[in-house]
Amino acid sequence: MQETLIILNPAAHGERAKGTWQEIAKLPRSVTRLTTAPGDARALAAWAVENGFRNVVAAGGDGTINEVVNGLAGSDVTLGVLPVGTMNVFAAELGLPGDLREAWQVIRGGVTRKIDLARANSQYFVQLAGVGLDAQALQETTWESKRNFGPLSYLVSAAQIASRKPPRLLVEAEGVTREGCFVLVGNGRFYGARLTFFKDARIDDGKLDVLIFQNLGYLDIARYLGTILMGTHTDLKDVEYFQTKKAIVRSEAHVPVEVDGEVATETPVTFRISSRKLRVFVPET
Repeated sequence: MQETLIILNPAAHGERAKGTWQEIAKLPRSVTRLTTAPGDARALAAWAVENGFRNVVAAGGDGTINEVVNGLAGSDVTLGVLPVGTMNVFAAELGLPGDLREAWQVIRGGVTRKIDLARANSQYFVQLAGVGLDAQALQETTWESKRNFGPLSYLVSAAQIASRKPPRLLVEAEGVTREGCFVLVGNGRFYGARLTFFKDARIDDGKLDVLIFQNLGYLDIARYLGTILMGTHTDLKDVEYFQTKKAIVRSEAHVPVEVDGEVATETPVTFRISSRKLRVFVPET
């Protein structure tokens, strides 16, 4: 019985994923399956649990990892990551190498760590979630735009969204209600390409890190981005940052919610740390 199932998203980063498929198809004691549609990775991960696989490797970006995590949640199966997606935020959080052979050696090395599983309503996530701006940008960015402009296409969508009236979001946590236009919830430190949004976050501390941005005009977004690059955004008067085990976000109208880079639900949404943990392969150091 092979002990490792590798779930590969062939759409993740085009030729790089194709090269991964050719390489990992020859790996010993492993079985590789390709995804063909949204939801496949989750179904394959759940199938692996039912059929006795000890390890499941997600070969793709953060969206593929999120599907696999939701298929594994509650099991004792260990997650491995081969970072071949366009955005590999969770891999960066774990300190995984970008080279595929080196990332595979991390899995073969067998060093593991238990991390927190966060939830947005019924959807599990491992890295981050967003309510408002980023989820709207994901929702409104067309496939043609992503194909032509790559990650820049999301910035174009965000600029268009910023011209509208922002949603009014109410965030309830530990008996306090706060208000803002855009909310980010982190399990790890990073958002985007190794940008440290959640400076105090640890993926195994049993806490969620919450950022509330109170304004959302063009100048506000530019100001936020500038201070994020300098690591001083939590010092701004119109940004709130705190840690909690549970937070509820409500709004008058339904506002989309993304988890690990994929739109998953809408407000009202309850974020919490699950009682379940997830075991993942990590580098020795």
